[in-house]
Amino acid sequence: MDVFPLMQEGDVENLFFCQDRPSGLKAVIAIHSTALGPSLGGTRFWNYDREEEVIRDALRLAQGMSYKSSVAGLNLGGGKGVIWGDPKNNKSQTLFNAYGRFIERLGGMYITAEDVGTTAQDMDWIAQETRWVVGTSSKGGDPSPYTARGVYQGIKAALEFVDGNSELKDRCIAIQGTGSVGSHLCRMLAREGAQLILCDLDDKACGLLCDETGARQVSPETIHAQKCDVLAPCALGGVINENTIQELRCRIIAGGANNILASERHGDMLEEMGIVYVPDYVSNAGGVIFVADQLDGLDRDRVAAKVDKIRQTSYNILSKAQSENIPTYRAADAIAEERMNRNRDL
Repeated sequence: MDVFPLMQEGDVENLFFCQDRPSGLKAVIAIHSTALGPSLGGTRFWNYDREEEVIRDALRLAQGMSYKSSVAGLNLGGGKGVIWGDPKNNKSQTLFNAYGRFIERLGGMYITAEDVGTTAQDMDWIAQETRWVVGTSSKGGDPSPYTARGVYQGIKAALEFVDGNSELKDRCIAIQGTGSVGSHLCRMLAREGAQLILCDLDDKACGLLCDETGARQVSPETIHAQKCDVLAPCALGGVINENTIQELRCRIIAGGANNILASERHGDMLEEMGIVYVPDYVSNAGGVIFVADQLDGLDRDRVAAKVDKIRQTSYNILSKAQSENIPTYRAADAIAEERMNRNRDL
């Protein structure tokens, strides 16, 4: 595959390949932009089928982190680490120690944190080799409650925009993925009387959450086609694609997953279909707000106040898209790029 055209397409600054044979580490670190500050983004541990998928995912996720930090008002750029392997079988302290040494060599260009497939314990092992890590056990731990809180605010903003009423009681919300973020979101929505539909690859854990919250469980293959007010993807990306978009029966899409749209074309199609989409990096910015605050000494009240601003930010983006007659993802991108370009020109 040709790497440079992919980097140029996304305007990615750097791409680093990391391998350590003794530990089995195979990883990619992508730095999309440092216009607003050092790049911050989690490390994903996933068992991709091909090397090309590892690279493409790292590049896309790094770009999303730049836009996420920019729209959230953070003075940080966007980066992403991706470790190629099975997180259930290939993890070890030596692997994360080796990965930490690679991060240390970047001298602060990239600050890592938890992501899909990694935990606070993994961040602790990375921190044994580098200071450029947040989300460790001693620095605040799991960011997922704050990610869920931001998604909750994005859902409220979209309901207010569409219906003029943000009340959640008796609203039907389908949550795809009941891991860390999805389970927190589910409980928040259930407390306000929302009617929930859930799915997850871990059928047993999802069933227990349904028992706890009164939700209805469906298969992962059918969650996108459920009739509901809001579809909240909270697993991996690419949920809105050629196979799923024509089967959607929701009015709003707002979730915690990154790269919900398989391509920009699908954002255009949602606009044509009249489905309101809260761009993923807007609604799921609570996690990066939480870990970024750790750089200045964590203050949870300060974090909560910043995360709650996602509601107004989301509403403003939906309003901008409507007034300019453009898809919502383009409205969000314009705001993010304007701030990055302004700072780059200083």
